Amino acid sequence: MKSVVRAFFRTLRVVLGPFMLLKERLSRPSGVQRDSTAQAAVDAQCQNLALYQFSTCPFCIKVRQEMHRLSLPIEQRDAQHNPGHRSALQEGTGATQVPCLKVTDANGQVQWLRESSAIVAYLRERFTAA
Repeated sequence: MKSVVRAFFRTLRVVLGPFMLLKERLSRPSGVQRDSTAQAAVDAQCQNLALYQFSTCPFCIKVRQEMHRLSLPIEQRDAQHNPGHRSALQEGTGATQVPCLKVTDANGQVQWLRESSAIVAYLRERFTAA
């Protein structure tokens, strides 16, 4: 029974995935315009961030839309198709739940944010004034 349920959801993802990605692309918000100095500072801060995500996950799409709105060049790591990223996510958080934002501070300390709403709130708080 478990394999039937998995097959159903896998098929659903395959069928609906392209439509979700098209909707994401068509509804993409325009990015924040910053002067070159401010954007360079934001780009430098984003070097310490990585988003573990699945391409067709609706919660991941929500986070990617906010990243685009805030003009944040955060590295996106595919935890669905890349076994290395998936295992890093598993080791770091104990689960493979996405979206998950890996935040590394200046001291090398790592913090993981696992809920899309928490990630969006963090990004807004950290980068809206920048």
